[in-house]
Amino acid sequence: MDDIPLSALLSVFFVMLLLSAVFSSAEPAMMSLNRYRLKHLVKQGNRGARLASALLEKTDRLLGIILLCNTFLNTFATALGTLIAVRLLGEQEWVLSIATVIISFFILIIGEITPKVLGATYPEQCSFFVSYLLTPLLRLFYPVVWFVNLFVRALLWAARLQPKEHGQAARLSMAELRTLVLEGSHYIPPQHQSVLANLFALENTTVADVMTPRNQLEAIDLDAPEEAIREQVVTSHHSRLLVYREKLDNVIGVVMVRKLLHSIHNGEINAEVLEEVMRDPYFIPAGTSLLSQMQLFQENQRRTGLVVDEYGELLGLVSLDDILEEIVGEFTTVAPGQLGAYRRQEDGSWLVDGASQLRDLNRKLKLEFPLDGPKTLNGLILEHFEDIPEAGTSFKLAGHTMEILQTQDRAVKVVRIFPAPPTPAQ
Repeated sequence: MDDIPLSALLSVFFVMLLLSAVFSSAEPAMMSLNRYRLKHLVKQGNRGARLASALLEKTDRLLGIILLCNTFLNTFATALGTLIAVRLLGEQEWVLSIATVIISFFILIIGEITPKVLGATYPEQCSFFVSYLLTPLLRLFYPVVWFVNLFVRALLWAARLQPKEHGQAARLSMAELRTLVLEGSHYIPPQHQSVLANLFALENTTVADVMTPRNQLEAIDLDAPEEAIREQVVTSHHSRLLVYREKLDNVIGVVMVRKLLHSIHNGEINAEVLEEVMRDPYFIPAGTSLLSQMQLFQENQRRTGLVVDEYGELLGLVSLDDILEEIVGEFTTVAPGQLGAYRRQEDGSWLVDGASQLRDLNRKLKLEFPLDGPKTLNGLILEHFEDIPEAGTSFKLAGHTMEILQTQDRAVKVVRIFPAPPTPAQ
C-alpha cells in the first residue's frame, strides 16, 4: 500500500467514517420508530416505510447486519488511520499511541455519538434512508448474519431468555393507550382528546356512578286513581315513565309517553292502557361498567335500565344518554325541577344542590372531591359529619371550603362552595 497516494488513503479513511456514521444512526433510528405511524405509512404505500417495517420484523437479523457492517468499518478505519499516521510520522511507539487516541476520538465523535443522537432525534428520516442500504446488504451477507445469530440464539437459550416478536412488543394496555392520548395534545385536537380519554374511562366507571338516583325517578302507581294517573302522564317532562304497584321496588314495566299520545288526545289514560303499552323492565347490577353496559344496551336493543343492588333494591335508572354524555359531555336539556344544578355567584363561589353528582362537580367545576365513596355531595357531607348538619355550618372538606345553606328532609339541599385560595408563588 506504499504506492497509494496519501490523499487517497485520507479520502478512504473519511469515507469509512461517514459510512460508519450511517450504520451507527440506523440502530437508534430503527428502534425509535413509532410503530403505529410506521404501519400507517406502509398502508399509504411509502416504500421506505415498507422496507423499514420488513427489517423490523426480524430484529436479530437487523441488528446483526448493522453491527457487522459497523464493526468492519470501524476496524478498517482504525487500521487505515494507523497506516496514515505511520506514513506521516514514522513507526515510533509514541506515534502509534497518539494515532490510536486520535483515531478513537474521530470514530467516537463522527462515527458513533453524533450519528446515534441524530438517529434518535430524527428516527423516521434516518431509518427510511438507511433501509435502502440495509435491505440489499442483508441479502448479500445473510449467510454471515445467520451464522453469527446461531451463537446469539444459543446464548439466549442458555440464559433462558426468549426475545419478543415484533407484534408482541407493540401491544399497549388500555391505561397506556389513555396515557398516549393525554400526552398527545400536540397532535390531537382538544375536543377529540377529551372524547378519547372519556371513552377509555368507561371501563372503570360503573352505572351506579352516572345513574339518576331513586329519589329523582318519576313513576306511576297502577293502583292510583285514574285521574291521578292521567294528570301524571300529561304533566310529565320525561319520555319514559316507570310503572309499579304498591311500592317503587315493585316495578313491573316502563312506558314510553309517545305511545300514549293517542290515548291522551282521547282522554283514555288508565291502568289498563298503561299495561297494554308498557315494556318489561330491564334490570342492571350496580357494579356493571359503562363500557359493558353500552354493549349490553346494543345487544338487548334497550336505551334505559333500572339499577339494582345485590339485594334487588332499586337504586336508580341509567340510560344510553347518560353513557353518551360521559363520552362527549352534556347535550340534553334539563327538565324543570331536576336536581343537580349549580350557580356561580358574584364573589366566585358556587351554589350547588346537595344531590349533585361528585363526578359532575369535579369535571365541570374543576374540583377534587374523592370518588371512591359516596356518589353525591349530600352523601359526602353526611359521611364527613356522621350526622345531618344544620344550616349555616361552615367546614373544609377535600381541600374545599363549604357552607351549608339549607337542609330539608334529612338531607343537605343547598351548599355554597368557595373558590380555592391562589397558590403562593415559589
